[in-house]
Amino acid sequence: MKLFKDLGLSSQTLKTIEEKGFEMPTSIQEKVIPAVLSENFDIVGQARTGTGKTAAFALPLIEKLKEGAKVVQVLVLTPTRELAIQVAEEVYSLKGRRRLSIVPIYGGQAISLQLRSLKRGVDIVVGTPGRICDHIRRNTLKLKNISYLILDEADEMLNMGFLEDVEKIMAQTSPNKRTMLFSATMPQEIMRVAKKYMGKYKLFQVSKGGMTVSRTDQIYFEVPARDKFEALCRIIDVEEAFYGLVFCRTKVDVDRIAHHLIERGYDADALHGDMSQAQRTKMVEKFKSRKINILVATDVASRGLDVQDLTHVINFALPQDPESYVHRIGRTGRAGKEGNAITFITPAEYRKLQFIRRKAQTDIRKAKLPRIKDIIQARKAKITNRISDIAKNELKDEYRKMSKELLGENDPEDVLAAVLQDSFGSQLDKSRYGQINDQPVDLKGKARLFVSQGKKDRLSKNKLKDIIKNKCGTAESNIQDIQIFDRFSFISLPFSEAEKVLAYFGQKKGRKTNLVIEKAKKKRSR
Repeated sequence: MKLFKDLGLSSQTLKTIEEKGFEMPTSIQEKVIPAVLSENFDIVGQARTGTGKTAAFALPLIEKLKEGAKVVQVLVLTPTRELAIQVAEEVYSLKGRRRLSIVPIYGGQAISLQLRSLKRGVDIVVGTPGRICDHIRRNTLKLKNISYLILDEADEMLNMGFLEDVEKIMAQTSPNKRTMLFSATMPQEIMRVAKKYMGKYKLFQVSKGGMTVSRTDQIYFEVPARDKFEALCRIIDVEEAFYGLVFCRTKVDVDRIAHHLIERGYDADALHGDMSQAQRTKMVEKFKSRKINILVATDVASRGLDVQDLTHVINFALPQDPESYVHRIGRTGRAGKEGNAITFITPAEYRKLQFIRRKAQTDIRKAKLPRIKDIIQARKAKITNRISDIAKNELKDEYRKMSKELLGENDPEDVLAAVLQDSFGSQLDKSRYGQINDQPVDLKGKARLFVSQGKKDRLSKNKLKDIIKNKCGTAESNIQDIQIFDRFSFISLPFSEAEKVLAYFGQKKGRKTNLVIEKAKKKRSR
């Protein structure tokens, strides 16, 4: 296995890599970085999500770009705005002190902000095909002189119907540019684009091994957004020795959650991009030495963070994409030890979780949060074990003397109970925990749904139940009040389950079936 210093990178870049905490290059990085630095051919890289493709092309390109050029030198195309933001942030974190400007451009963001950035001059644009096409039509983004074009997650762009836009964009670029195409799979359409628009290229492939850590138990809890912090505290308290990373989406959330944890008495702290490098280094060392056992962080701030023996990685907020999920959970379950990856989702986020599960090709099972009585019982066991361990060690004479005095004047059971109450009473107080509505609601909180098929479509109650169970993971007990008519049907579901079903079958998007399920209208009749 090669080291980063063996790949031809400059000392300045190696210093940036070291500061980020990267230790060994991944397989795709080991192959692509030297090729970008020392060759002139185009590149096709086949590697799964989570293998470090961004750094593979970003590190060598950063070295080759002209600083302060104020013109677009690199265009990176991504299929989603979430990935565009992530890639832009990652490239920014890798540029070190080089005077290079990077901007993400995607639909949903105010175009006025993008126009101002482009007018000031940008070196690297990371964008989605639709919004890039908008700027080309407006003549606000000129690509004739770019030196590099990167197509990231090309197969996903194909699946999402962006291939036509991608070809339009490629046709607007300089014929002298270098093109790099990265994709998890290589369908014929992708290879057709490569052959049509790329010059002489080399194909680099990495092994098709699994993307996630096999010894990591991956579970998710469905809780309302307002209850996520309470759920986090329950997970921490039920464990005998919690040592983990808690991931949030924004710096504001990181500070807020870390502050609330500290207020509640946990040994926790924050890690995010607004901190100086010296602060981040100090915080990481603090966590590694276990002066704190909970580190709340953003994805970018934690990139390259190598900490051993983590018991948990907790996704307080869903990651932006499957690659982020893989990076996050890869930090637990190392060195042959079991690890736990926990994700909190709201009912509305179920579909996104399914997308992550499918793309990461992994199993994420649903579980129920620990009950308050379970947490109290776990805490009692910890206290009992702790006191037993102390009693087995050599006790200081001054405490033995105090013990004899107390026992001489009081009942031994009362003395021990008083010590326990004074020392651990707050930890065993049930009022410390709030109630969480993580259970399926009863039929008082149900939604009535209309189903577009009935008896004439050979739909039965059992068949309908099976379809919903298999497609949406809904428990059979939650599918109630089923009425099957000739041409349509009705069902009742708890609100949280109804959201999942509507997301999957609503708006005539019923995957491999012709089934459409939507909210029932009050006056719909037979």
